[in-house]
Amino acid sequence: MKPYKKIHVVVMDSVGIGEAPDAQKFGDVGADTLGHIAEEMKGLTMPNLGDLGLSNIREIKGIEKVTEPKAYYGMMQEASVGKDTMTGHWEIMGLNIDKPFKVYPEGFPAELIQKLEEKTGRKVIGNIPASGTGIIDELGPEHMETGAIIVYTSADPVLQIAAHEEIVPLDELYKICEIARELTLDPEFLVGRVIARPFVGTPRNFTRTSNRHDYALKPFERTTMNELQDANLDVIAIGKISDIFNGEGVTESIRTKDNTDGMDKFAEVVRRDFHGISFLNLVDFDANFGHRRDPIGYGEALEEFDRRLPEVLTALNEEDLLIITADHGNDPTFPGTDHTREYVPLIVYSPRFEKGSELPLRQTFADIAATIAENFKVEAPQFGTSFLSNLK
Repeated sequence: MKPYKKIHVVVMDSVGIGEAPDAQKFGDVGADTLGHIAEEMKGLTMPNLGDLGLSNIREIKGIEKVTEPKAYYGMMQEASVGKDTMTGHWEIMGLNIDKPFKVYPEGFPAELIQKLEEKTGRKVIGNIPASGTGIIDELGPEHMETGAIIVYTSADPVLQIAAHEEIVPLDELYKICEIARELTLDPEFLVGRVIARPFVGTPRNFTRTSNRHDYALKPFERTTMNELQDANLDVIAIGKISDIFNGEGVTESIRTKDNTDGMDKFAEVVRRDFHGISFLNLVDFDANFGHRRDPIGYGEALEEFDRRLPEVLTALNEEDLLIITADHGNDPTFPGTDHTREYVPLIVYSPRFEKGSELPLRQTFADIAATIAENFKVEAPQFGTSFLSNLK
């Protein structure tokens, strides 16, 4: 079979498709991101993903199961021990994370906060798990009066720092986050990401800006992206992908503001002539609706994504392969604000397919990396089994 010239990987951030077999270990028995959203919406309207085979994976209310799906479809099970963004994406690119990142459900240790204050010259307020918008509304006025930075976390292994752009200029906020990143490289404090969360506005009318910046750890080992880069192939990172991999294996990074901007820029990349992969993360599903437990907003965002799909599908040719998946679940009907341990959907499409069919259950997200490696004839990851030969 002739190799594909371009493979496009789209991560619908947090769009899980039902509890994983080990959900009990994570407190996630009963989680079902897509299924519960469809119930809350009284049916999802997603005809394009339906035609590709989404409801053939398992029936989703409102999405018709088709007799001749256009894509290959199935589910993937996460092998790594986490359910966070970095773990999911790193596994998609061939790693298996066997030690979870640290989380701080009671806030960060006093020793870490003291070091952060000493090195930045600014006091810290907050230091609790919180909603990003909620803590800005609560502590924003104090921050504007005192100049103290707002530090908070979540159920994810992240340290987030919020500051008003007129009180703490962006350059300074980014420098503060670089300091926090350096401090949290210490194994005693190890977190997956430090995130700059700038905002603007006035009390009771604050708005986060698109100047967010993530400071991630370097992947613990080489990924398939490194192999592609070393082979002089393109690795085009769209959205927060470059941040997630700390730039490792990325040949071009394209920042995005939201899902709409992400789809705009992704469609442009699909139409370009390149040799390698594009890798898109659509973060709004997770950040704006999953963590905020908004199933209706989540459902509407899914339907909007489906409406945007045709412009991508029509831009593909027989040299293109499109892979649509997710990195974990985030059931917006579930208690708390945490991600949920779920299977993720796998939809694989190319115009060269005569018809699609079901793919066997994938035991690791790394099967995507193995498939990419086989297609481009680069060294295969240690984990994962290619499904390239299944695509006919």
